[in-house]
Amino acid sequence: MIPTPGSHPTLYAVAAAIIVVTIVARRIPVLRTIVSIASWGAILVLLVTVLNQRQDFDPWLGGVARYFKLEDQSVLGQETRIRMSPDGHFWIRARFGGIERRMLVDSGATVTALSSQTAAAADLRAEDGIVPVLLTTANGTIRARSATIPEFRFGNIVARDLPAVVSPAFGDVNVVGMNFLSRLKSWRVEERTLILVPHHPQDVGDGKTDKGKPAPLS
Repeated sequence: MIPTPGSHPTLYAVAAAIIVVTIVARRIPVLRTIVSIASWGAILVLLVTVLNQRQDFDPWLGGVARYFKLEDQSVLGQETRIRMSPDGHFWIRARFGGIERRMLVDSGATVTALSSQTAAAADLRAEDGIVPVLLTTANGTIRARSATIPEFRFGNIVARDLPAVVSPAFGDVNVVGMNFLSRLKSWRVEERTLILVPHHPQDVGDGKTDKGKPAPLS
């Protein structure tokens, strides 16, 4: 719907204020410099916001975000460290089924949850169990199907035969739940950084342990 002056008075007031400030700034050098700096700052904030919201769906933007360390996932010693995203959440880049996905770490979720698109891309078989899987979400109770991720890895961590639930109700969001976190040796949050410590840390280079043999997470 096209906005009208009566429907969005604040928007028009802000636009008018910007025009007035810009005109005045042209006559005052100091104010012109301040406005210029503020404009570039606003553009930078907009670019960062776009990167964080779209990198999950655009591989190129995801690469840009990693290059500028807007999404920081690193391995330090035996720990995988995840820096808090500007949106206040922790996101990991996980690989499974021949794909890589950005996933939300949610300690409030009982089980790892995948969107229908992600499950299909990873060639996972989602099935109805003998007992229906019913999940309580912010939008109410939804029905989901069960699946198993043969190998789930990120950083220096690998989990095998990880149970997951699949539903189109999840939209484009994929979630790592407590059934994964509970397999770790420990996990904690320190100074806006999520620190994950596996029982059997994997070598980042070749995905193997120091002994040269793959080892499960737990």
